[in-house]
Amino acid sequence: MAFQSIWADTAPAAPSFASLGDSLRCDVLVIGGGFQGLSAALHLAEAGTDVVLVEAKEPGFGASGRNGGQVIPGLKDDPDTLDRLWGPEATAFAGGTADTLFALVARLGIDCDAVQGGWIQAGNRQVHLPALQARMRQWQARGVAADWLDAAAMAQVTGARGFLGGWRDPRAGRVHPLKLARGLAQAAEAAGVRVFARTPVTGLTRSSAGWQARLPGGAQITSDQVILASNVYTPAALEPRLARATVPANSFQVATAPLSAAQLARILPDGEVVSEVRRVGTYFRRGPDNRLMIGGRGSFADPQSAEAFARIEAELSRVFGERFEITHRWFGRVGMTPDHRIRICKPLPGLLAATGFNGRGVALSVSLGKAMAAHLAKGLPLPIPPSSTIPVLPFHALHRIYGGLGIQYYRLRDALDR
Repeated sequence: MAFQSIWADTAPAAPSFASLGDSLRCDVLVIGGGFQGLSAALHLAEAGTDVVLVEAKEPGFGASGRNGGQVIPGLKDDPDTLDRLWGPEATAFAGGTADTLFALVARLGIDCDAVQGGWIQAGNRQVHLPALQARMRQWQARGVAADWLDAAAMAQVTGARGFLGGWRDPRAGRVHPLKLARGLAQAAEAAGVRVFARTPVTGLTRSSAGWQARLPGGAQITSDQVILASNVYTPAALEPRLARATVPANSFQVATAPLSAAQLARILPDGEVVSEVRRVGTYFRRGPDNRLMIGGRGSFADPQSAEAFARIEAELSRVFGERFEITHRWFGRVGMTPDHRIRICKPLPGLLAATGFNGRGVALSVSLGKAMAAHLAKGLPLPIPPSSTIPVLPFHALHRIYGGLGIQYYRLRDALDR
């Protein structure tokens, strides 16, 4: 079965980028054509750096072109915790990631349906509410004009059933992620980046001449610096530790037929994006053509039929109290870490990598790519101190087994919450 995303169905034709068959040299090689790599390459080129970006498929092929398009600032940790972990500068960086993305889109004039219309984090159990209120207050103390929504307000602004409360963050919003990825690729090329598609890197080594990235057919790219921006799509041949640093979990999504006028008046009438605070919750928004979209954690095995999406479709009916016609089903991988924290690593001289965006990758990866460019081109410190090692998850080869058991455990805990 072909799983075609709503994004692929509603984006203009993909820009044409050549594949690379000849050897060349550059200052910085970026491996990976998602948000992180495209943003890093763009900002490096704007700083006068000679950059090559290679993507094994097409720009936006991975999670960057298949996610829910929710632009959410911050990290999974609350601001006070971020202050203790990495300092106020890291907290300010995390809090500004959505603003960074929307400002970049406006500056470049990228047509990606960008709307900075807010995000609601919702709780459907009383036990959820104190933590949500504490998170909101911590961001309010840092100048964010967040507000609290009680059960009645939640029903009014979401059209959903069963939410007891939530907080609304005005910094957040939504984009068409595939349009954004392709727009960034075109902007990077216009800035001077040599962008190559369908160019997988089969090996990566370092010598006195710099880094050598091997390509199929024997060609190679030699560079002084490398940004490994392939996240959970990193082949073990490039950096085996990075490939084993996260659990590559599948996120399943569906989109409905266009909503009726009555449904549009009731469901997300102001256009905010929403995610649940449950351990295994859902996230939903309006998408192209006024369709309703919902996503959530799927099986670790790739789906083979529409039946694999039954759980997420049942969640859609549960949340909104009615059945919908489903027109699109798709999935993609996200990189998860046990502590829900990103891994930024400098394991070898001239090699910079990040993985484990834990569902916050849209705003975070664009902003981190910009910060990586400033680090390499201008010597500025990274907003989150990098590690000199790459922490590998034990028994990583068994992730489908223990990951699946973990999801079942968290679903049980969600069911027992009151």
